[in-house]
Amino acid sequence: MIKVGDKLPTMKLMKPTPDGPQEVDTGTLFAGKTAVLFAVPGAFTPTCSARHLPGFLEHYDALRARGVDEVACLAVNDVFVMGAWAASQSGGDKITFLADGSGLFTRALGLELDLTARGLGVRSQRFALIAKDGVVAHLAVEQAGGFDVSRAEAILEALPPS
Repeated sequence: MIKVGDKLPTMKLMKPTPDGPQEVDTGTLFAGKTAVLFAVPGAFTPTCSARHLPGFLEHYDALRARGVDEVACLAVNDVFVMGAWAASQSGGDKITFLADGSGLFTRALGLELDLTARGLGVRSQRFALIAKDGVVAHLAVEQAGGFDVSRAEAILEALPPS
């Protein structure tokens, strides 16, 4: 599992845009920035849609005020599902939605979650991290079923005051 001090893997992910799916290189996306990356087990799932993503939208300005240049949401979903979710949450203008359709980035992080028995396949664990120039400065991985350490409020607390 990735840990504080590790560099995020450089891989290709997809992001929805008004012009259609666009490939994103994680090395380029996070280079030279302070970034918050949070991951959810799935777009449109209850906690993800009702609490996790809305918390980052609600606290987006506070995160930016604390020096965060990029806020990104990752899920093992396809780019079209991520685009529909972004539109349904009115979040695409603030948060970068990243589709890890085959779960390769999530697997490279060592943060996959096997929900095959529940009909969901292999997904991402719920987590949030702070990266500075692509290097993990803070990592918060939830216990199974938990929603505490990866909340936007917890990430705000982990950032230095402005």
